Amino acid sequence: MFLAEVIGQVVSTKKDDSMHGKKLLIVRPKLVDEKDPTTFRNGANTIITVDTVGAGEGDLVMFCQGSSARQAKGMKPLPVDAAIIAIVDSVDVLGKKIFKSS
Repeated sequence: MFLAEVIGQVVSTKKDDSMHGKKLLIVRPKLVDEKDPTTFRNGANTIITVDTVGAGEGDLVMFCQGSSARQAKGMKPLPVDAAIIAIVDSVDVLGKKIFKSS
């Protein structure tokens, strides 16, 4: 599982029939900064994910990739490689809170 911030969405009217009704969100991974483990740094890539929990732009989320993504409810038959599985409330690293949702 990975942490990421939702930074946008993808709208696609023509897609595989099994994907109709699925919300697609763009996420940017968040990594604990190795120089200062009390902060995050942005990952270099962006990933398109299928939302399973009602996330929105600006949310910090947990997502999984590969075969794990298809273990989320309703994802098994879908051609997905990444799924958002949680909206994060808080993150503590080395005894310090580095994220708390507002």
